[in-house]
Amino acid sequence: MTAKGTFDTADWNALPPFDDRDGVSLGQVTLRKTFHGDLTATSVVTMLVATTEVADSRSYVALERVDGTLDGRSGGFVVQHNAVSDRGAQGLRVTVVPDSGTGELRGLRGEMDILIAPDGSHSYTFDYDLLSP
Repeated sequence: MTAKGTFDTADWNALPPFDDRDGVSLGQVTLRKTFHGDLTATSVVTMLVATTEVADSRSYVALERVDGTLDGRSGGFVVQHNAVSDRGAQGLRVTVVPDSGTGELRGLRGEMDILIAPDGSHSYTFDYDLLSP
C-alpha cells in the first residue's frame, strides 16, 4: 500500500557539537513533525549530524517515533533515517524499524521517501505493508 501527504517541521533544536575538529563537526538535533494526508500523525526526531568544510558534503542518521493514524489505523511506529550528501549528490533511506509498530499498526513494514520542494515545503510517499503480528 502507499500513503502520501505533506509534513511540517517545528522546534528544531541543535545542541552544541560534541566533537568539532579538523573541519568536521559532529552534533545532535531534535525536532518535531506534523504529518498530513494519508498519515495523520506527530513525531519526535533525534538525529546525529556530521558536517564538513565542503558545504554540500554532510550526513545524518536519525530515529523518529511516529504516533497517529495511517490510512484509518491508529498506533505508532519508529523509522530510521540514513542520509548522505556527497557534494550535493543526495541519498536518503527512511525505513520502518521491524516490529516497532503499536496498536493497529503492529506488523508494519515499509520505506518512506521524503521530498523537499524548491519552496522548502516537505512531502512524503510511504510504501508499506501490514504483516500479521
